[in-house]
Amino acid sequence: MKKKNYKKIAKSVIDLEIKALKKLKNSINNSFNDAVDAISKCQSKVILCGVGKSGLIAAKISGTLSSVGTPSFSLSANNCSHGDLGSISKKDILILISYSGSTEELKNIIKYANRNKVTLIGIMSKKDSILYKASDIKLLIPEVAEAGLGIVPTSSTINQLSIGDALAISTLNQKKISKKDFKKFHPSGSLGAKLRTVEEIMIIGNKIPFVNGNLIMKKALQIISNKKLGILVVRNSKGITIGVITDGQIRRFNELNNNLQSLTVKEVMTLSPISIDKETLVEKALSIMNSKKITSLCVHSKKNLKRTVGILHIHKILETNIN
Repeated sequence: MKKKNYKKIAKSVIDLEIKALKKLKNSINNSFNDAVDAISKCQSKVILCGVGKSGLIAAKISGTLSSVGTPSFSLSANNCSHGDLGSISKKDILILISYSGSTEELKNIIKYANRNKVTLIGIMSKKDSILYKASDIKLLIPEVAEAGLGIVPTSSTINQLSIGDALAISTLNQKKISKKDFKKFHPSGSLGAKLRTVEEIMIIGNKIPFVNGNLIMKKALQIISNKKLGILVVRNSKGITIGVITDGQIRRFNELNNNLQSLTVKEVMTLSPISIDKETLVEKALSIMNSKKITSLCVHSKKNLKRTVGILHIHKILETNIN
């Protein structure tokens, strides 16, 4: 039996969805601004609901909103007719998603929202639908051609998902959510690792291998060996960092000088070491290390560039599992 090649089908599905997204992009109007303002000002919860595939999209959008600082959850349309309407309060914002806008299971939810003056944002494709007429804010998405017999929810659900993502990211910008804020909602996993700051993993206190510039290298070598970081931070009597010595630097220096141990630290050190702010993301610090081909960085706080408060070592970064 000849093996079928499904690449043509795959490309045609994607082409349909690209066309749908282009239509969606052109349909964005001032109602979208109204929806973002309403969501941003919500003092309670943003609740999403849909039926079937739209229900799955509602759950995803809800999760995205929560992840960017807008408390949100999704409801089952069927369960709403059996008690879950009690989850919706007057201070909430309700977002209902229905391609046709006339899904039977949503009618009781629409009536409840209108009766109790709950702000209702509707995402639908038909102006003559009950959802369009009942919504306080109407996000009319375009009617699009579906892939697979022309009826399988594909292009329409891509559009629903995309407008939901657009709402979430616009709300993030309106609320001025920073990467630091975002990290609070993602403490674990690869996202949490990428959003960690240098301060969280740097070596501090008496673990930092500080030495004075006048120290004899014989003693400095003992310190670098005991601290096991492969670096010494050289500072003056005022606590200002004036240089660093690395184990690689010591090896190279030793090849050229037989009297290394009798020299002072300041005769061997590298001046003006690279230092980064403790608020720097670990991912950025790793990029600096890779570009400079070094394994440690001095860490400072805010504008105190010359005062080292920590050491960031490559081993600490690797422990965070940043990809």
